[in-house]
Amino acid sequence: TVEGFQEAWTILERLWAGTVEQARALPPELLHERVRGEWSFIQTLRHLNFASAAWVGRMILGDPTPWHPLDLPWDEAPGWEGIPWDREARPSLDEVLDVRRRRQAMVRGVIEGLTPERLEETVTLTEPGWPLLEDFPVAECLFIVVNEEWHHRLYAERDLEALVTTER
Repeated sequence: TVEGFQEAWTILERLWAGTVEQARALPPELLHERVRGEWSFIQTLRHLNFASAAWVGRMILGDPTPWHPLDLPWDEAPGWEGIPWDREARPSLDEVLDVRRRRQAMVRGVIEGLTPERLEETVTLTEPGWPLLEDFPVAECLFIVVNEEWHHRLYAERDLEALVTTER
């Protein structure tokens, strides 16, 4: 529901603020460390920026190229022309958070402006790139972003705790 997405996004922003504060307590170089083969904290944020750009920026808002050079698709993605793919980038936390703040504001704006009618609509984007979908539900686009945000925050907190334990 509209109210469900609004509540979920408010909760996610609050929880992520705490997770980012946990990360800031660590030495900056540890935020690039991978734990058990998973993405580093910085890579996780870059991936969430990609997900918001893809599902909200591209699909819901219709921007065929919403990408920032620091965006990071999932590891098994096939790669697409014009979509960032720099797996070796080592931006600072503040650089990634600058993009993240803009992406979160974009998602928040869409969610705050939701109506039941808009939530039931579908979107189509057939310009080259990814996603490339026809008649895809707006609700599903938003669910993907909320789901990514929720699960990746849990992974990030688990990995930050492992880094803190290692640091002791």
